[in-house]
Amino acid sequence: MSQDRGQFSSRLGFILAAAGSAVGLGNMVAFPVMASRNGGAAFLIVYLLFIALLCYPVMMSEIAMGRRTQRNPVGAFSEIAGVGSLWRWAGKLAIITPFMIAVFYLVITVWLVVYLGQLALGNLDYLATDAAFGEIVSSPSLFFYMFFLMGLIFVVLLGGVKGGIERLARVLMPALVVMLLALMCFVLTLDNASAGVSYYLIPDFSKINGTVINGALGHAFFSLSLGMGILITYGSYFSKHDNIASSTRLVALADTGIAFFAGMLIIPAIFVFEPSTNTEDLSTSSVSLIFSFLPKIFVAMQATLGFFGANLFAFLFFLLVFFAALTSLISIIEIPIAYMIDEWKMDRKKAVTVQAGLLTVFVIPATLSLGISDFLSSFIDYGGATKSFFDLISDVFYETILPFGGFLVCLFCAYRWKFSGLSEELAQGDEDYRGSFLEKYINFSLGTVIPVILFLVFLNTVAVKFFAYNLFGI
Repeated sequence: MSQDRGQFSSRLGFILAAAGSAVGLGNMVAFPVMASRNGGAAFLIVYLLFIALLCYPVMMSEIAMGRRTQRNPVGAFSEIAGVGSLWRWAGKLAIITPFMIAVFYLVITVWLVVYLGQLALGNLDYLATDAAFGEIVSSPSLFFYMFFLMGLIFVVLLGGVKGGIERLARVLMPALVVMLLALMCFVLTLDNASAGVSYYLIPDFSKINGTVINGALGHAFFSLSLGMGILITYGSYFSKHDNIASSTRLVALADTGIAFFAGMLIIPAIFVFEPSTNTEDLSTSSVSLIFSFLPKIFVAMQATLGFFGANLFAFLFFLLVFFAALTSLISIIEIPIAYMIDEWKMDRKKAVTVQAGLLTVFVIPATLSLGISDFLSSFIDYGGATKSFFDLISDVFYETILPFGGFLVCLFCAYRWKFSGLSEELAQGDEDYRGSFLEKYINFSLGTVIPVILFLVFLNTVAVKFFAYNLFGI
């Protein structure tokens, strides 16, 4: 094993880094709107139940696999299952998936950089026009911003686990929380904000149906970075002396807390500045909301805050979202880098360089597929629509594969590693784990309920995305 693999310097470092990987675009925008459209606090209750009962056991299992083996997903599956086992392919899926999601995330994060640049120049009015987003994503100048962003990311990754990833998380995560709370407190002091708070927080259980439940589960699973190898890899950097159960709980609370407070910012802001907006018509797509809808909200702020105030508010919000996207992106890219260090015996510098080259090969056509190249923009037909190369990456890897990855982790821990091995690892650093209710629940749920639910979610996602058919008819 390579000498420069690294380890988090403390339990806090792990929690901040893991929370940084979990907090992303979905937390900042999609979650608040999903909650507001689907029963407010009622949706939040359903979401929290899925976090606690389904996602938490999978999180603990992935971290335990990584810490037990001190290796990347391929190495973790291989070492526990034995050399030559077919389980190695489950690990390879957990390397390919984050690599392709990184391509998706890089393209979106570049758009955030462009929007920040426009806001720094005072061009909020332009960003609020219907034509702005289409012009920006189809501009060849995106590649300048792309290579600037990739340079920043790979400088951080060259710093390693402690000097790069953990150091960035220690700065950006507290900054993100402070900025989010400051913007939220400001919005809540404005006229009509209480109407937005009421809409967001008062439960409406009549809106809870099968579609909402499926959406809450999917978002909970995706939000916590499950099924893509991140927590296995981060677990491999986690100290044997620290408590996995309590650390995992804090990561889940941080992720959910930021999503909740983002809702307390966005929904009241809509009621304050555009009270005529019908939240039922809002898209839960992070891309549509951030780049097309929210700039219009910020322009409406000018009547209250003036031009400078509205532009500053918009800049701070986009900076907030950029911080969330950047921490997620760095976490995602670390997975294939760890694989190259462990399995290919590369030093970190070489692994980072190779990863940068490979990502460039895929990022260029993904960027071209949003209006610059007709061929890549109309790349393939499925699900009753013509999709771009970028859409294909999003639908396959961001939307579909993750629950299948979680399904494989459940089966592996329950029937290949066995619960005795899982419990032995989880008991390290937690002397009360053995014989506890938590141990009994995890051993029961991982082998029964959770994999069944995840497999059904995977099948239905495939049916909806690629065949335009809902298996459950809801």
